[in-house]
Amino acid sequence: MELLRTEQICKTYGSGAAAVQALKPTDLAFRQGEFTAIIGASGSGKSTLLHLLGCLDRPTGGRVWLEGSDITALPDQEAALLRRRKFGFIFQHYNLIPVLTAEENIVLPILLDGHTPDQPFIEELLQWLGLYERRSHLPSALSGGQQQRVAIARALAAKPAVILADEPTGNLDRKTGQEVMSLLRLSIMKYHQTLIMITHDASIAASADRIITIEDGAIIDDRRVTL
Repeated sequence: MELLRTEQICKTYGSGAAAVQALKPTDLAFRQGEFTAIIGASGSGKSTLLHLLGCLDRPTGGRVWLEGSDITALPDQEAALLRRRKFGFIFQHYNLIPVLTAEENIVLPILLDGHTPDQPFIEELLQWLGLYERRSHLPSALSGGQQQRVAIARALAAKPAVILADEPTGNLDRKTGQEVMSLLRLSIMKYHQTLIMITHDASIAASADRIITIEDGAIIDDRRVTL
């Protein structure tokens, strides 16, 4: 089933002679329960696409549809609510609140949305990610890899419809990275989520259901992987 769709979305920064077209008009559709890897050189438009899909930025033109609703030009407050309820974000910068513990950082978006965290699921995430013994530690007492795992748990805690990830295993060792990918795979299978991930890791891209290649702001290849 189609969950997320774009219609000719594009993004241009600046104007006139200084204008830079970060993303050219693009049509894409993402299925529920599908893992899509986005690859391409630095500056090719990968992050721009991810930000437009997740309502973190507004396109210069075109539309984005989620579950059949146009989410392109939502007012800021509605866009923030949508991000909390429908999207889970994992970026290279952890963006953890320094005065909150690991567990408090994980459940914060749920509390901000006025809901009660699913505590058994939170504890399951902490166990899966090797954070259970560190749940009461502040970010300053965690390693970079542990902070990244907290950020991953935070993205999964509300069981979002779409997980948008930008190099989520980039700061992890290979073993932990493989464990995180297994967890993400398990999550999208169990909760029928859509995972869209930027990666430079060829082995991760090869494990995806679909690989999209971007070059100079344009999709140059879009193929589903046959295992």
